[in-house]
Amino acid sequence: MVFPRLKAFKKAFSRSKSTTPVNMTPNHPQLHRVKLIPNSNYKRSGTKSYVFLMKKYRFSPTMEGPYTSSNVAHDQGKFGPQNAIGGKTTMRHVLHKKKHHPAGTSTSKATGTSGDEIGDVPAEDSQNDSEYLCKVPIGTPAKTFTLDFDTGSADLWLWSTELPATTTQGTSHTIFDPSASSTFENTSGSTWQISYGDGSSASGTVGTDVVNLGGIIIQNQSIELANTLSTQFQQDTSDGLLGLAFGSINTVQPQAVQTPVENMISQSDIPKTSELFTANLGSVKDANDPDKGESFYTFGYIDQAALGGQTPHYTPVDSSQGFWMFDSTSAVVAGKTIQRSGNTAIADTGTTLCLVDDSICQAIYDAIPGGKYDSTQQGYIFPSSTTAAQLPVISFAVGGKQFAVQKEDLGFADAGNGMVYGGIQSRGNNSFDILGDVFLKSIYAIFDQGNTRFGAVSRSDPTQNTSIPASSS
Repeated sequence: MVFPRLKAFKKAFSRSKSTTPVNMTPNHPQLHRVKLIPNSNYKRSGTKSYVFLMKKYRFSPTMEGPYTSSNVAHDQGKFGPQNAIGGKTTMRHVLHKKKHHPAGTSTSKATGTSGDEIGDVPAEDSQNDSEYLCKVPIGTPAKTFTLDFDTGSADLWLWSTELPATTTQGTSHTIFDPSASSTFENTSGSTWQISYGDGSSASGTVGTDVVNLGGIIIQNQSIELANTLSTQFQQDTSDGLLGLAFGSINTVQPQAVQTPVENMISQSDIPKTSELFTANLGSVKDANDPDKGESFYTFGYIDQAALGGQTPHYTPVDSSQGFWMFDSTSAVVAGKTIQRSGNTAIADTGTTLCLVDDSICQAIYDAIPGGKYDSTQQGYIFPSSTTAAQLPVISFAVGGKQFAVQKEDLGFADAGNGMVYGGIQSRGNNSFDILGDVFLKSIYAIFDQGNTRFGAVSRSDPTQNTSIPASSS
């Protein structure tokens, strides 16, 4: 799918890129890295991570497996969902799980072909936790919350005292109490809701308060207070989420609110030359090695040490869908360049896997000895004994430049029987690639909001740890 607005972005980008300076160091001594903390509760599972992405991006799989989706008509009447009279019909994307039954076996639910029963997706079938978390002080006096930073969404929501006691009782979560912050102000009439295709949801009310991101004090930042969390959201270790996509996909009604970065810009909290944030995602496998495993974000400046003496490569971003989307019209697999005319990709720190089209997936796993598709796990797998020397070099274009995925990230999680679930999987019928942490760990990423562009420098480690990451049970 080609996005025409990219042409306009490219013209503006070509006029401004040579004259727009970018601040490489903090202008203010209080600015600092926001360290990402490996989540000790996170357990890798390839299939569960894939199911989560089907929920988040509402795509349908194109490869055989236990999970599928469909568009279902939903009647909303004038007097509620139980009464469709005088209302309207909308289409909802619904995720399903197939449970195989022998041919001829009778079932009480709708069935697909070959005796497959179509049912709901249990909460435990989806990866509802985050690999990395960040500590963020909010309110006055400040209280520190552990949040999931996500460039694929645009809401800042928290566990709050508005949740039922049955949800918060005995929890280890930090709970936001609006009455305990002297700077909190309620936004009357505003609500928010996040919902996914498996029926999971989070919703609540809205207010404003002070938020501290990397030493930048953001006044009157909208925060969304949860008063309802489905089981799937309650399973997450984090105290909420901080969205870093563009505010056009913020879910607050009746009017969307600005994200923290948008407020930094509008309030002049960061210089005109540095209206950006950056992400340096290290491998959790190397978390105990201070030279290899440090993960962090910066806001309002580019970390010179992370650049490693390199000059960032920039490409224009099409923000019309709210994502950090850019051209990615080629890939290289084992030395062979594959042209992908009109292809686009998004950079999403809230996604663990990397999702690309089926032809690229096939080329990648054809190049790995023993690589194959496993329909029972709905993903590509390869032998866990595969050495770094046996793995192909795989790279994806960011604009006009190729960036290689580190070989140690090609294996995502234990798949059992001496196999590993691959870090690169099918995007199904989604129209763009989703470059998650598997790709982003290979670069120092610069999200330049002021200039509507995405920047990158390569991070290449000569020592590749291809050991099998721990999986979930």
